[in-house]
Amino acid sequence: MRGTVHFLIPSLVLITTLAFGQPAPIPPVPPVAPAIPDIFIPSFATNSYLGLGVKEVDSNRAKELKLKEEHGVEVSYVDEDAPAGKAGVKISDVVVEYNGQRVEGKEQFIRIVGETPIGRQVKLGIVRQGAPMTLSATIARRSSSVRVSQSARKMADDARVDAEKLRTKIRDEIGSNLPRPYMGWSNGQLGLEAESLSDQLATYFGVKEGVLVRSVMKGSAAETAGLKAGDVIVKVDNSKVATPREIATQLRTSRPKRNIPLQLMRERKEMSLEVNLPEENSRLTAPKARTIRTPTPSNKDHTID
Repeated sequence: MRGTVHFLIPSLVLITTLAFGQPAPIPPVPPVAPAIPDIFIPSFATNSYLGLGVKEVDSNRAKELKLKEEHGVEVSYVDEDAPAGKAGVKISDVVVEYNGQRVEGKEQFIRIVGETPIGRQVKLGIVRQGAPMTLSATIARRSSSVRVSQSARKMADDARVDAEKLRTKIRDEIGSNLPRPYMGWSNGQLGLEAESLSDQLATYFGVKEGVLVRSVMKGSAAETAGLKAGDVIVKVDNSKVATPREIATQLRTSRPKRNIPLQLMRERKEMSLEVNLPEENSRLTAPKARTIRTPTPSNKDHTID
């Protein structure tokens, strides 16, 4: 009987081949589903909270902290209202053990703190200035609101101060090489262009304040009166002037006189001149202001309306 079975099976295969011209199809083997990798959940996603900021300890830092071995994490800041702060942990302490477990580095420490259940008391093995000690802390629940510790706030403030110092240094180094604007003032009837004096220019020309004449138009009242570029007008009709606006105001006030006295400094010497404004059928035209780029600084820039 056993031989008959072996004989019939190849016969059936042969019959199938002759009838259909090809062997009977073999069902495909289903593919093996790939293994799903484990999902790693970092410890900081947990609610367990100790209230420490830590950093790695290298060989040089281990010597400075008087550690016998190069391991543990150095405390960089402490939340005073958190479990670590209440337990007495201080900045520059080195956590070398956590509940009896040796602390090797930052990532391991963060992980084991995150895995500790909320409300559990833990023992922290601390080295402070070379002296070992043990502190107890109770793991708390992480608050939903972000709290900034005093140490973290100080670090941020220090960073802002350093950034401001850097900006000031950059301004000091390149500021003198950048062009600075000044407001040039011109008056068609008087026929000059002028600007306010900065403190440095006032010292250079030997005055406390005044208005620097930058240019004088040919054939103008200013040229006829004898004004020159580089003169510093300090008074108009015996009234002190420190800005181009004040000159314009004083000219309007003294307009009925036509011959208006000017006091000025030329080459650090006082001089007096009189300017004779031409007659006109209309009031004194408004001076025009324009901005010109120049390396000369000015602390009293004005625009005449």
